[in-house]
Amino acid sequence: MRIAFVGKGGSGKTTTAALFARYVAGRGLPVLAIDADINQHLGVALGADPEAAPPRALGSDLTWLKDHLRGENPLLPSADVMIKTTPPGPGSRLLDLDPAGELLRRYSAEVGGVRYLVTGEFDESDIGVSCYHSKTGAVELYLNHLVDGPGEYVAVDMTAGADAFASGLFTRFDLTVLVCEPTRRGVGVYTQYAAHAADHGVALRVVGNKVTDAEDVAYLRDEVGDALIGCFSQSAWVRAAERGQVRPVDALEPANLTVLARILADLDGRTRDWTAYHRDTVEFHLRNARAWGDGATGVDLAAQVVPDLPYPVSGNCP
Repeated sequence: MRIAFVGKGGSGKTTTAALFARYVAGRGLPVLAIDADINQHLGVALGADPEAAPPRALGSDLTWLKDHLRGENPLLPSADVMIKTTPPGPGSRLLDLDPAGELLRRYSAEVGGVRYLVTGEFDESDIGVSCYHSKTGAVELYLNHLVDGPGEYVAVDMTAGADAFASGLFTRFDLTVLVCEPTRRGVGVYTQYAAHAADHGVALRVVGNKVTDAEDVAYLRDEVGDALIGCFSQSAWVRAAERGQVRPVDALEPANLTVLARILADLDGRTRDWTAYHRDTVEFHLRNARAWGDGATGVDLAAQVVPDLPYPVSGNCP
């Protein structure tokens, strides 16, 4: 099951994503956290030493990643004809969450019982010439080829605001949680996100953050209605964590733990339609092919598509 955390900058989505990942791991469940925000702070929020080197970035070597994922797919003769939306096809390598797998061994690290990936920061060669979607495209490719099942969790800290809609990445999740402060700006981001997501079957819920009293809760309830799943109150646990004092997640305030439990229950109540999932993958690939991909690669990317691809439990696509 996959969950994305979105919201305006400074809303607390990174903290919430880290809390959720630690909460799931604390229940003995496998979870992979992915930092797909341009500000790469999820590892520190999970408890990593801010002075320590992060794991190798998933977006740091797209050629290796593409070669790994295309496997023996005859529709993809080289990494040069793969773009961020490329779907799996016959012979493609599908992935699981086994930390012993080649990709996770290469790119991930573990902190506080949570395995995590980072998309990667801008480096000097990117400045002035690249957009951040050259990095998040690696996450989209990864999720397009990931076969995860019930009882397995992927939690992604997304870019701020509506920036996720620059690709099909926003459709890769079973649940999207928008972290919303009880302010007009916070609610405005929700309204914008909900409008963009409305035609794509995105399951969108809201969690209030930095809530101080009943008036804050009432404001959010009035503005977002039944989308509100709960509200985080001010937390001494979170403040201590932000000072580097990492404590067991079960030491979080009981009311805040209840919000995490609600999010997990909502996620667990959903069922992925793999046929619809692949259909969305193909749709966004064809959109990108027509818009820029065919011109960039010099090939007809529509020829890479297998519309009715069956997803096996693991291994390579048949």
